[in-house]
Amino acid sequence: MRHRATLLLGGNKGNMPATFLRTLELLAERVGEVVASSQIYRSEAWGFDCEEEFSNQAVEVITPLEPEALLDATQSIEQELGRNRTQELEQKSLSGVRYCSRTIDIDIMFYDDEVISTPRLTVPHQLMHLREFALEPLLELEPQRVHPQLGLSIKELYENLKR
Repeated sequence: MRHRATLLLGGNKGNMPATFLRTLELLAERVGEVVASSQIYRSEAWGFDCEEEFSNQAVEVITPLEPEALLDATQSIEQELGRNRTQELEQKSLSGVRYCSRTIDIDIMFYDDEVISTPRLTVPHQLMHLREFALEPLLELEPQRVHPQLGLSIKELYENLKR
């Protein structure tokens, strides 16, 4: 079976255009067909203070992977591209903040129109509607896509956030 997943790439450490390009290549090799991607958007850090801006890009893939297998694949790609979750946990515990800089983060924003809640995975992403850096690239790719829990389109969520 083929599934449509929408991912959000983010990061602020290193050469982000090159990292995003390599991420797209690895997604195509290991996850499925990359059918669309937004331009790269820049934003300030969210949830912590940081001098380096973040880059974000929305990506739509058609994948045979089930949700948790998709999560495993994206986390493997993150690790291969330099993300060190153990080091991030140490940094977060020392600073007392929930977020920190990273080379790459791949979040699963949507998986078909499913609502998924497991100990490892929540889809749609539970904070997407509060984050302009997530909604802006999603707005470029799929403005009319309706959030299955909130009943609002990406365009409506973005407009509500901007008010």
